[in-house]
Amino acid sequence: MSSAHTGGAGRDSIGARQAAVGGDERSPWLLLAVGAGGASRRPVAAAHALLRACRPRQWSKNVLVAAAPASAEALLRSAVALEVVLAFVAFCLIASATYLVNDVADREEDRHHASKRLRPIAAGELSVRFALSAAAVLGLGGLALATAVRPLLGLVCLGYLVLTLSYSLLWRHVIVADIVAIAAGFVLRAVAGGVATDIALSRRFLLVVSAGSVFLVAGKRYAELRGAPHAHTRGTLHGYSLRSMRALMILAAIVSVVAYAAFAFARQAHGPWFELSIVPFALWLGRYAALLRIGSGEAPEQLILYDPPLLSLTAIWVGLFFAGVYVGH
Repeated sequence: MSSAHTGGAGRDSIGARQAAVGGDERSPWLLLAVGAGGASRRPVAAAHALLRACRPRQWSKNVLVAAAPASAEALLRSAVALEVVLAFVAFCLIASATYLVNDVADREEDRHHASKRLRPIAAGELSVRFALSAAAVLGLGGLALATAVRPLLGLVCLGYLVLTLSYSLLWRHVIVADIVAIAAGFVLRAVAGGVATDIALSRRFLLVVSAGSVFLVAGKRYAELRGAPHAHTRGTLHGYSLRSMRALMILAAIVSVVAYAAFAFARQAHGPWFELSIVPFALWLGRYAALLRIGSGEAPEQLILYDPPLLSLTAIWVGLFFAGVYVGH
C-alpha cells in the first residue's frame, strides 16, 4: 500500500513539473529565465538541468577525434592541436543536441527505468519544446564551427548528426542496425579527427576503431540484458541474447587486438614501444569484459572513467604509445 502510494505520488510529482514546464511553451527561452519548474525555480537551476541533459560525461567519447593526429605524430603541432580542440568542441555541441532529441523521444520509456527516470526531460524539469529549441541551437552551432575548421569536417559532422538523429527516430528500433549505428558514430568521430587535421587514415586504424566500437556497443547491450527488470525499456533487447552479445564481444575483441597488433608491428620506431602497447590494450579489453560479467557496463563511460584498473591500463597504454610516437623516432 505504501509502495503504491509512493509510486503514485512520484508520477503526480513528475506530472506537476511537466505541467509547470509545458503549461506555457510560447517562449522556451523565457522558461529558462524563470526556471524549468516555474517562477519558484532560479534560472541557474534550469541551466543546470539543461547541462545535465547534455550529458557532459558522454563528451569523453569525443576524445576519439585526437586518435588519428596522435598516431600520425602530429598532435603536438600547435595548428593541429587547435584543429583537434575545435573538432572536439563541435562534436560535443552536436552530440549534446542529439542527446536532447533522444531524451525527448525516450521520455515515456525513461520514466519506467530505475535511473533514466531522473533525466531532466523524463522528470519534467525541461519542457519538450525548450529541449528541442536548445538542440537546434547546439546542433547548428556545432555544424557552423566544424565547417569553419574545414568544410569537409562540416560534412562529416552533418553525417554524424543525421546518423544519430535517425538512430533516435528509427534505427534504435531495428535489431542489429542499432548496434551498427552506434558503432558508426564512434568511427565517424575518429574519421573527423583525420579530416579536421588533413591526415590520411590507414585501413588498420579504421579496423581497430570499428572493431573496438562494436565491442563497446555489444558490451552495453550485454549489460542491459543482464539488467532484465529494465529490459522492456529498449525494444531491440528482445531480439538479442546474452550468448549472442558475448559471442559478438569476443569476435570484436579478437579482431581489434589482431588489427592493433598488425598496426603496432608495422610502425617504425627505435624501441619496442608500440609492440609493448599491445599488452595493456588487450588487458583493457579483458578487464572491461570481466566487469560486464559481474553486472557493470550499462553506462560504459562510468566504467571507463572511474574504474581504477581500467584507468591504470589506459595510462600505461597512452604512455607506451606516445613513447613510440615521440620518443622512439
